[in-house]
Amino acid sequence: MTVLELPQTLRRRDDGEGSVQVHLDPNLTIGQAKVFAVYGKGGIGKSTTSSNLSAAFSRLGKRVLQIGCDPKHDSTFTLTKRLVPTVIDILETVEFHTEELRPDDYVFEGYNGVMCVEAGGPPAGTGCGGYVVGQTVKLLKEHHLLEDTDVVIFDVLGDVVCGGFAAPLQHAERALIVASNDFDSVFAMNRIIAAIKAKSRNYEVRLGGMIANRSRETDQVDRFNAAVGLERLAHFPDLDVIRRSRLKKATLFEMETSPELTAVLDEYMRLADALWRGGPECDAAPMKDRDIFDFLGFE
Repeated sequence: MTVLELPQTLRRRDDGEGSVQVHLDPNLTIGQAKVFAVYGKGGIGKSTTSSNLSAAFSRLGKRVLQIGCDPKHDSTFTLTKRLVPTVIDILETVEFHTEELRPDDYVFEGYNGVMCVEAGGPPAGTGCGGYVVGQTVKLLKEHHLLEDTDVVIFDVLGDVVCGGFAAPLQHAERALIVASNDFDSVFAMNRIIAAIKAKSRNYEVRLGGMIANRSRETDQVDRFNAAVGLERLAHFPDLDVIRRSRLKKATLFEMETSPELTAVLDEYMRLADALWRGGPECDAAPMKDRDIFDFLGFE
């Protein structure tokens, strides 16, 4: 099928040059809350980072809403201590009649009052994640849940930056990238930078910087950041207490204290405070795939 044969709704080229994707409702906005979308290579610790960042914001006295955008719906389980039903699951029970839903059907309170929503996803191969994100935001607005929210964090599936899972970028003020100090993670980060820049042509979202995670050192990410114009906002080392927090279904703020954990918690609080105050706007210039391969490769 050629582009000319596509339905009119899929033929748009104004939202991402040359893209073919679900067209999102430009009038569906979140409002006054500060909104962050967290991206990164699959398995890099986005959910751990997002949940502990939500917890840190809540400890600053902010009203926080975290939206998990992965069909696994495990973004918020350290906050809620369970796998909560997804928006799509709940909508299916009422045959997608949204007027039959109440907020407590799909919004669950977690650690320190953080409100948690798992958007879920369509069955494999049958739909677009952008629809799921759009329906979730629409429900939250219909039930006026965004009016009393200070911070919204979208925890987005893997490093997918297609039209569907780039949908949170329509709503976000800042996009944050989680990466570790290795080739694959930095390579994925480079592609995510390109996607965010493409979205920033049409939406208010800007690249806020990157968070180094699961890394003892940061030499490679720092070298990459200096080359493309990206800022490292925080550094979380690969500590066993972080792994154990997931097993215990707990945020780091609930774990037994130790000097190394205290340093991590201080870093989360510092990051939350910096983001609340505005944080940077990075005008990074992504490399071509071949260039980054040569840049990070060893002779």
